[in-house]
Amino acid sequence: MTKADIVEKIYEKIGFSKKESAELVELVFDIMKNTLETGDKIKIAGFGNFVVKEKADRRGRNPQTGEEIVITARKILTFKPSQVLKASINNH
Repeated sequence: MTKADIVEKIYEKIGFSKKESAELVELVFDIMKNTLETGDKIKIAGFGNFVVKEKADRRGRNPQTGEEIVITARKILTFKPSQVLKASINNH
């Protein structure tokens, strides 16, 4: 499913214009993005949690040359689905 598909579903189910539906979807994604950029987590009941985690520097290996390299520290985004979502997926 793409962002355009989500806009289309909102247009069909709620009756907003396509422009209003697109603005709504963009607004929700912007709020989520800004929240995650500040390091806060997003918890959506019945859906799951989005959390930004810090990964430290670590050693890795170039698979082509076998040379050891340092993989730099970075932030990663994780998603953990709720039990409700897991049950919904497994029952269909």
